[in-house]
Amino acid sequence: MAKSKDSIGNTLIVAISVSLVCSVLVASAAIILKPRQLLNEEEFRQRIIVDIAGFDQSEADLSTLFARIEPRLVNLATGEYTDAINLEEFDAEEAALTSDLGVAVPADKDIANVRRRAIYGEVYLVRSGDKLEQIILPVKGAGLWSTLYGYLAVDADALTARGLQFYAHGETPGLGDQMDKPEWRAHVDGKLLFDSNGEPSIRVIKGTVDASSPTAQYELDGLAGATLTGRGITALVHYWIGDDGYGPYLNRMREEAQQ
Repeated sequence: MAKSKDSIGNTLIVAISVSLVCSVLVASAAIILKPRQLLNEEEFRQRIIVDIAGFDQSEADLSTLFARIEPRLVNLATGEYTDAINLEEFDAEEAALTSDLGVAVPADKDIANVRRRAIYGEVYLVRSGDKLEQIILPVKGAGLWSTLYGYLAVDADALTARGLQFYAHGETPGLGDQMDKPEWRAHVDGKLLFDSNGEPSIRVIKGTVDASSPTAQYELDGLAGATLTGRGITALVHYWIGDDGYGPYLNRMREEAQQ
């Protein structure tokens, strides 16, 4: 007797064939679209940098505005600029995982739960003519539910914050993501990063900053219902402006600014 066309065997063959075809299509699409995806991600990061630099994005297209910013690579240990590798080919996340360009962060220094970092770091210099106006530093660290990725803008005095903006995170909507609101970000401008002893002191507090407090110059409003996210923001900023991050570079820039 001939097998029924609706037999289990035929059904499995059809199902497996359809699955294979779909897998090939999905894989092919991922490969084809990957360059465009990477380009979109890079354009998004550039837009954040341009925004935190204070440029009016209605004045010109993104590429024109970003061309006004000078990217440089810094040796984090020495704080000196380096041309050791091609900046256009440098990816800090990938470099951190390698044995020649990455290092493990000692547990006693890893306040932001970074684990590994690249030995070099990108900086973005914003100038008005020949005068340096601000320095933009990439920062990252653990929040409550996710790793926070963003940029910290520092005044040319290398002491004062000009802005802090995140471009990727998975914090709780309506709570941890309060840091994305323009109203909260506006409070960062003008806050001091370091105390009189040069120690990182800017921090997210619990509640609202008391303007009359002597420590108000270091404090940022808390994130209601997201205390742990606020602590994560404080920790990641302290790490990246500290001795194991961009601290040596900022020290050098402060010395130059005071000359």
